[in-house]
Amino acid sequence: MTDTPLPVDMSNRPLRILAALQYYLPHRTGVPIHVQRVAEALVQRGHQVTILTARHSIELPRDETINGVRIVRLWAPIRVSRGMIMPAYPWAAWGLIRVHDVVWLHTPMLETSLMAFLTRLAGKQLIATHHGDLILPPGLFNRFVRWFTFMNYRFMAKRAARLIAYSHDYADHSYYLKPFRDRVSVIYPPIEVPEPDPARVAELRARWQNSGGPVIGYAGRFVQEKRPDLLIRALEVINQTFPQTRVVFAGEYDIPYEDTWERNQALVQRYRDQLIFLGQLSSMQAMANFYAACDVLVMPSDTECFALVQVEAMLCGTPVVMTDTPGGRVPVTVTGMGAIVPRGDWRAIGEAVVDILQHRERYVKPREVIARAFSLEETVNRYEKHLRRAATIPGWK
Repeated sequence: MTDTPLPVDMSNRPLRILAALQYYLPHRTGVPIHVQRVAEALVQRGHQVTILTARHSIELPRDETINGVRIVRLWAPIRVSRGMIMPAYPWAAWGLIRVHDVVWLHTPMLETSLMAFLTRLAGKQLIATHHGDLILPPGLFNRFVRWFTFMNYRFMAKRAARLIAYSHDYADHSYYLKPFRDRVSVIYPPIEVPEPDPARVAELRARWQNSGGPVIGYAGRFVQEKRPDLLIRALEVINQTFPQTRVVFAGEYDIPYEDTWERNQALVQRYRDQLIFLGQLSSMQAMANFYAACDVLVMPSDTECFALVQVEAMLCGTPVVMTDTPGGRVPVTVTGMGAIVPRGDWRAIGEAVVDILQHRERYVKPREVIARAFSLEETVNRYEKHLRRAATIPGWK
């Protein structure tokens, strides 16, 4: 991609950016956090950012501003798997698109093709960040949802100014992105985590440890694609060397749209004395303390487009075991702060954990090295560049 010069009179004008996604604050998963960090940084640079999203809880206000970012939430009475249907979306989106310079879409999302159509109708351009191919449990209905969502994406991708991927590795393997590889740009996700609180970390370790044994962390939802069952099974290997191990899960575990928690209850009960389930943590400070209190973080996923919790853990001094998934293997590959193991292999996960516990000094890297590799400022710079080009150069791709 060549950089086309911007018109002089447009190069520094503040942008009016409309970001569209399913969930936003206070929902704290990877996509909302990604959008929040970039949006708030863009506001600090003088731009205007509006979030169009679902009102996923009736207690949330319809319209509010948080840290300079306006949030417009729409009534969403119908849920389809992870998605939500918002009856007023076409009218709300059309009105907002017309008063903004550029649309920043986040996929997968049910309204993807609608946003592409309305953006083109309004004479504006659209940048789309792809947060991962939609993976759902088996079943006829879920197959239909996957097909419908991909058709929506394909309609949008043919009309987008640029598609943003987390890494070249993921873009080269994603069934969403591969057909449109010529218009894909790569931007690492925005990663920001506070310094851990040493006193709180010591308190957590004292609470979680079993007779001074190691603490293994897991950060994420207890869902099929994340394969938390593999980490639990890996205790069979880990216990041979470290029988006092505890595994601490940070994230939702009883997920309404999946039965993964229920299906794995026999396994959970077998190792119940070694497992701790915290649920979703409410702040990044709590997450930083969690990471630092763990000796190693394990991500046993079958699929990941990046898994930014890896880098958050590394910034807190905790090495990572990651499965060999396109995109997901990037943080360990770039930093060397961890081990990559084959997907679906709980024995390999256990062996990697044991090796890291026994030779931790080989894996831990200084915080500044990790921060330099995954710079938040560089991420925001790249987003600002792409959004400005889409907003100011007609037909730019």
